Amino acid sequence: MKTVKLNNGVEVPILGFGTYQITDAVEAEQAVKDAITAGYRHIDTAQSYMNEEAVGRGIAASGVDRKELFITTKIWVENVSYKGVMSSFDQSLKRLGLEYVDLLLIHQPYNDVYGAWMAMEELQAQGKIKAIGVSNFGVDRVIDLAAFNDVTPQVNQIEINPFQQQSKNIEVLHKEGVAVEAWAPFAEGKNDIFNNPVLTKIGMKYEKSAAQVILRWLVEQDIIVLAKSVKPERMAQNLNIFDFELNEEDKAEIATLNQGESQFFSHSDPEMIKWMASRKMNI
Repeated sequence: MKTVKLNNGVEVPILGFGTYQITDAVEAEQAVKDAITAGYRHIDTAQSYMNEEAVGRGIAASGVDRKELFITTKIWVENVSYKGVMSSFDQSLKRLGLEYVDLLLIHQPYNDVYGAWMAMEELQAQGKIKAIGVSNFGVDRVIDLAAFNDVTPQVNQIEINPFQQQSKNIEVLHKEGVAVEAWAPFAEGKNDIFNNPVLTKIGMKYEKSAAQVILRWLVEQDIIVLAKSVKPERMAQNLNIFDFELNEEDKAEIATLNQGESQFFSHSDPEMIKWMASRKMNI
């Protein structure tokens, strides 16, 4: 599989398997095992997904050597501080059954981000984390973090899909040496995306689905992308995107779908920030 090299030399499989909203423990364990069997080597979870333990069991049950896998987890808002990272990350490792993770992200741009980053730098230096980064950070926040710390974020995981394309932000992040990772590439099915006329028309040319067109569009921009499904046949389909290329006409048509706004919520909405701050998960 194609990989993206981070600014510290770590390589990330460009297609990752996302586990958001797979909350049933049995289903989550089986989904991770099936994803690895299908060919995924990059698994993404988070403290707030409440499935780290099940993800860990799925990894163990896969029988694949740990060194072949790239595992990501994220620090939730209540733990975004120096002490919070140090204590909660240890718990994440225990739940995952791992000695290290390949990527650790600050999940949301709130609380004591700078204290948390100091802790993550230390954990990375100790070899407990291969790469460190952020999620849902504006470009200005990423550059600010890089300017006043020893380590530039290696990744920013943000919402990117045909309706929220973020082209300018992607350009700036890449220029700064920060890899871009896309969550919700399918916009969680909003706006009937899988039957979108533009995407399905392009797909028909290559005998591909709308979902495959979206994933191909992202990887051609060197964007790491997370796709989720609990169906093995869909997992295999999502991986089968390396045998065709989009042309300039295709890309121009996809560009017309951009609405230029989140399909979910704004990270600058005061009420959303208050809600996240109040979401105590004791993790």
